[in-house]
Amino acid sequence: MFARGLEDRAATIAFEAPPERSSWRVATQLMPGASPLEFSAPNLQYLMDSPAEFGPVAIQQFAVDGRTFRFAAHHTGSTGELETLVKDVEKIVRAQRAIFGEYPVYEPGTYTFLADYLPYADGDGMEHRNSTVVTSSASIASNRLGLLRTVAHEFFHNWNVERIRPRSLEPFDFEQANMSAELWLAEGFTQYYGPVTLSRAGLEDVATTATTLGDLVASVTLSRGYRLRSAEEMSRMAPFTDGGRPMDRTNWSISYISYYPFGGAIALALDLTLRQRFDGVSLDDLMRAMWRDYGKPGGSRPGYVDRPYTLADVEARLAEITRSPDFARDFFQKYIDGHEVADYAPLLDASGFVLRRVRPGRAWIGALTYEPGHHGVQVDSATGPDTPAYAAGIDRGDEITQFGGRDVSSESQILTVLQAHRPGETLPIVISDRAGARRSTTISLVEDPSIEVVPVEQTGRRLSAAQEAFRRRWLAEQP
Repeated sequence: MFARGLEDRAATIAFEAPPERSSWRVATQLMPGASPLEFSAPNLQYLMDSPAEFGPVAIQQFAVDGRTFRFAAHHTGSTGELETLVKDVEKIVRAQRAIFGEYPVYEPGTYTFLADYLPYADGDGMEHRNSTVVTSSASIASNRLGLLRTVAHEFFHNWNVERIRPRSLEPFDFEQANMSAELWLAEGFTQYYGPVTLSRAGLEDVATTATTLGDLVASVTLSRGYRLRSAEEMSRMAPFTDGGRPMDRTNWSISYISYYPFGGAIALALDLTLRQRFDGVSLDDLMRAMWRDYGKPGGSRPGYVDRPYTLADVEARLAEITRSPDFARDFFQKYIDGHEVADYAPLLDASGFVLRRVRPGRAWIGALTYEPGHHGVQVDSATGPDTPAYAAGIDRGDEITQFGGRDVSSESQILTVLQAHRPGETLPIVISDRAGARRSTTISLVEDPSIEVVPVEQTGRRLSAAQEAFRRRWLAEQP
């Protein structure tokens, strides 16, 4: 709750410990006050952006390049587990500094990680100007790498979005939805740099990194969504898809791609393209240029960004680092404004990664979900165009009663039939639609399109010297 016209008024917040809880501590990015339990915010923007945890938190801290970082954890593990985790957090913090060349100025004097690893917590991560909240129901011992992945993503945001911020989100409007066409960069590029950071910090092996990058590629290339909405348009969908709300029963499952993996796949393509076409240039250079011109100048008031960027600014910085306005314009026209997807196989090959089918030779009719029906198996998902199910006229709500000449009543029975046949074969199928009408038709099987990225060493081939050098420059630990 706030009053219009008082947005720039400072606020003071005092915490009061419950009885017999005198050991409770406050962890927050709010400005320190006159006592350990008193804090302040200079304006509404900063106040609304400042989470606080008041409770039995364990706080550890470390310093890098004159900056102090605090890790405040509420968890069920041991002190030793937390200490080891924080050492790895420091590796992430150092690896990301190497990308931008420096840390931001943290107005309260510290940057704070607010971590809740508790059985009753939901898994999430949220960036703030001088802090982040990272939560999980997993413990440090049970999901250490998963927790570090969230840390890597959220800490990258203290440059990208919290300070390198699109004009569409500055200042943030608390009275209506904030629609932005730049989330493919704000979130998507951050999604890409998470696994890259873990690799460079020595916390994730090359095979694990390859799996994560393969997921980014698959999320875009296997979806029809990019043909319907550009990266900009997917970004503008955020008010309709975010906030933990479930997708309604539309065709979004086959027409929408989250700007997280969409932007991550774009970042991967751009980084590899820059490294192959422009000597000594990488996506790191673009991020440093964005930091120099739009993030580092800061704001005249804490919580504000004085030089937010536009899409034209991003294109201009890309033209600057490549010294090729034509390349920058072409890339934006194809992959940001347009509806093209990069050819990832040759881009990945330069670094010794192979893009391949996960289940070659396996028959497939579409990425469908099912539930029990009255007389057979009911299709519970939209059927994507360009799939055998769609061509056969199958729609959400239809029941498949016979498949390949067999009565079926479960998904496992459909999968059993598919495993007995090969791509290119045609099978008889009986469908009962939502009105109860039965019809017989045929369905033509195709090869399962699922893809993955693996190191070339896992395919029986040798990693060449050129591929090894490229991979090292890209993903190895940074000095």
